[in-house]
Amino acid sequence: MSYSATTVTLNSAFPRNSKPKAKDSQNRRETISLIQKCKHIHQIPPIHAKIIRNFEDQDPFVVFELLRLCSNLNSIDYATKIFQQIQTPNVYLYTALIDGFVSSGFYLDAIRVYCRMVNGFVSPDNYAVTSVLKACGFGLALEEGRGVHAQVLKLGLSSNRSVRMKLLDLYGKSGEFECARRVFDEMPDRDVVASTVMISSYADYGLIDEAIGVFNRARSKDTVCWTAMIDGLVRNGEMNRALEAFREMQRDNVRPNEVTVVCVLSACSYLGALELGRWVHSYIDKYDIEFNYIVGGALINMYSRCGDIDEALAVFGKMKERDVSSYNSMIEGLAMHGKSMEAIQMFQTMIKQGLRPNSITFVKVLNACSHGGLLGLGFQIFHSMTNIHGIQPQIEHYGCMVDLLGRSGQLEEAYNFIARMKMAPDHIMLGALLSACKIHGNLELGERVSEILVNCGNADSGTYVLLSNVYASSGRWKEAAQVRAEMKEGGTPKEPGCSLIEVNNEIHKFLLGDLRHPKREEIYKKLTELIHELKSEGYLPATEAVLHDIEDTQKELALSIHSERLAICYGLIATKQGTTLRIVNNLRVCSDCHSMIKLIAKITNRKIVVRDRNRFHHFESGVCSCADYW
Repeated sequence: MSYSATTVTLNSAFPRNSKPKAKDSQNRRETISLIQKCKHIHQIPPIHAKIIRNFEDQDPFVVFELLRLCSNLNSIDYATKIFQQIQTPNVYLYTALIDGFVSSGFYLDAIRVYCRMVNGFVSPDNYAVTSVLKACGFGLALEEGRGVHAQVLKLGLSSNRSVRMKLLDLYGKSGEFECARRVFDEMPDRDVVASTVMISSYADYGLIDEAIGVFNRARSKDTVCWTAMIDGLVRNGEMNRALEAFREMQRDNVRPNEVTVVCVLSACSYLGALELGRWVHSYIDKYDIEFNYIVGGALINMYSRCGDIDEALAVFGKMKERDVSSYNSMIEGLAMHGKSMEAIQMFQTMIKQGLRPNSITFVKVLNACSHGGLLGLGFQIFHSMTNIHGIQPQIEHYGCMVDLLGRSGQLEEAYNFIARMKMAPDHIMLGALLSACKIHGNLELGERVSEILVNCGNADSGTYVLLSNVYASSGRWKEAAQVRAEMKEGGTPKEPGCSLIEVNNEIHKFLLGDLRHPKREEIYKKLTELIHELKSEGYLPATEAVLHDIEDTQKELALSIHSERLAICYGLIATKQGTTLRIVNNLRVCSDCHSMIKLIAKITNRKIVVRDRNRFHHFESGVCSCADYW
């Protein structure tokens, strides 16, 4: 349906209907009762036919109920046909149709109906304005919304709270914060709902400090307001601040809901905060927070990403309802922990249960094949996407296959696979092949891949670092230095290595050679002791892992102060003997750190779990769960 949107002029409101006769009123009540009992879309035409036979098709009360019924049963086309037969629609009928378009997602059509109403000299009331502003907000129709705002001021509707809230929502969603702030400041009673809208809007645009400012000034904060603030912090990568906000929420005795705990569990997952995640799990059980598939999936992700895959499996087993996303989370968790065959078995179980895998499922299961080096099975599953499940592979699926080939050492096959693709490769796929070239020492192919990346403008900091490392690992220090110089000149910052460890519910962060920690003297003392013990066990630093043209003694020093080693040393001095150490690292663990941590686990009789950029490593008794394949 389309209406022409023209400049509007407001005159008088449509006159009210005259008082109905007693018999008409009785017939109307019966008809409205019949409409309200209707539950299925196929019942609408017979009811409409009866209305026409009873000459009620112009009765605004009857037609209003009929239009609402069509909207509720998702039959907006039929509602439009009914509306077109009305000779003199009033503001209530226009509003009913506008509401129908909004609920059906046809926001521009809703705005056009509103314009037709005003151009037909039917004056809008606060309900019509609220409805069309909702359409403007959902459709991000800022200019149309400004026009409605001007009409609101002319009609004297600006004091209506619902109208103000929709204006606030419109300007916030559109990023027009000067206008949003003006509407917000003009509200005589800036309640918690208005504050929550402002907080969410600022967070959507990454203006987290502004969101915190509104939050701090709010006179009262309910669960929804706290959740909006925590969610905004999580979405903007402020995980520690999100957890601190959650702790403050507890101190203020505001009880979280299922949305709150999902946000907090997401922060725990990112930081590897297992103990806090366990506490949230116990809180869910204690206060009977609804354990639906969304909360269950968040718990699975938390336990998986915090290194406790057994507890993730236990949560999965207790879930009464599981959807595809539940299985996707479990498959991903198993793959991250090197349990590739278990992940594939989970995938097969899902299919046997009658659930249809989606595009995300195949990304997860193909990653499982990549982590396990299951080349043949990976291609079998990849081809089943189209042959069995009718899903066309996307760039992510092709990227998984390139990664699988690259990890298996079949670099030329990976390069040729990319060449045969029907779509252009992205920087993630080419970066995976470049990384494989470094690992397997294929400088010639690495240069070819890098040239493609740089020429197509897709090179990020990881690309430059990888190319530099490819040169350095081959002893071509001049070329390596040149790449890093180009990276610096181009303003592409290198992502610094960072490791996190949770001790007594507190997250401790370490960078390369970090000297900021209050226990730094004890940490470096423990590091010196460890290096001495490790060398007596036969440890020799793999100085070739240091890709800089410096002396071997300097390389040994550079290796010794990697962030994960500092985190481990702090864990050793800050926890009781036998406590499992859990480290989260933002980069791929280097070969020397990998060898060293195996020995640390052996001589300290500790289990050490490290999550790097690619997967989990469970170190125990001198062995790693990845079997040195990562």
